[in-house]
Amino acid sequence: MTDSNRRSVFIGTGSHIPSRKVPNSVFLDTQFYLDYESPLDPGDNPGTVNKFQQITEISERRWVDDGVVTSDIATMAAERAIGSARIDAETLDYIIVAHNFGDVRSDNPQSDFCPTLAARVKKKLGIANPFCVAYDLPFGCPGWVQGVIQADYFLRSGDARRALVVGAETLSRVSDPHDRDSMIYSDGAGAAVLEATDDAGGSGILSHATRSDTVDHAGLMWMGSSYDPDFEDHDRIFLKMRGRRLYEYAISNVPSLVKESLDRAGLTLTDVRRILLHQANAKMDDAIVKRLFRLYGESVIPDDIMPMTISWLGNSSVATVPTLLDLITRGELEGHGFDSGDVIVLASVGAGMNINSVVYRYR
Repeated sequence: MTDSNRRSVFIGTGSHIPSRKVPNSVFLDTQFYLDYESPLDPGDNPGTVNKFQQITEISERRWVDDGVVTSDIATMAAERAIGSARIDAETLDYIIVAHNFGDVRSDNPQSDFCPTLAARVKKKLGIANPFCVAYDLPFGCPGWVQGVIQADYFLRSGDARRALVVGAETLSRVSDPHDRDSMIYSDGAGAAVLEATDDAGGSGILSHATRSDTVDHAGLMWMGSSYDPDFEDHDRIFLKMRGRRLYEYAISNVPSLVKESLDRAGLTLTDVRRILLHQANAKMDDAIVKRLFRLYGESVIPDDIMPMTISWLGNSSVATVPTLLDLITRGELEGHGFDSGDVIVLASVGAGMNINSVVYRYR
């Protein structure tokens, strides 16, 4: 049973942004395919890349270097979050690592899940405490937000005092180089330490909501072979998606789920200072926020309500929201900051299809 007087607060954040920048120009000489039977004319690539940037706003993305795996960057983000929280890592009760593909090495594209990434992160952090429980959470792009929701249950129940939630992914290793959608994906990691407190002054996690729509939507993302019939490794599989249907699902369902989370907190949209939305596609995110405001009968959207990093970081799946949170918390995202008492929404959508939303009051 949870204690209504206990709140989960962020006491430290961290992220790892790979230094390797990959601009859109890298794709100008690529042989793209529309699907398994439809090669595209490479001469049209400048127009294809330009249209991609107009829709997504992505001009570059970050990829990890050879030899670096997901658990490495997860650990880097975790170390920054623990350092920011100024705690002894041995006092952590839970380590939850959200990801979807495990450790994928540059020389072996097979996903490696054993042991769990959380176990690897705990080992790399040097945490000896056997009662620090480490486990993985595969939940599509909303994995990190769902990890925060699970941590909130642990903390408010009194079962735990502190939890580390990490989101990390190296999508560059699972994206088909002959699929135009591969230009969306990037690598990165974000993390946060949450602590239970009985005296939060009204701050912390106020509410959350989650939904999973699988009957008609589980197949919107899947793993499949390269669109290139002559791809050298016929057994290798890559992340695929039905982009248009995913877009329609997201704009139709994310706004109402965010509203549900605000309703549960007894708040309305005018109470919200920032919406930290999964960085999937700028056009899609804009449409989601417009529909959210429409639900409240609002037509004027504040210019700074939705911070964006997708133009220079791309879509790093579970890492986008915690990276946003960390950059803003540290004052490293120009034009954005948090003040005491600010209400923020953390929301994501992705494979499943899953959607979640957390309402949080900054302390």
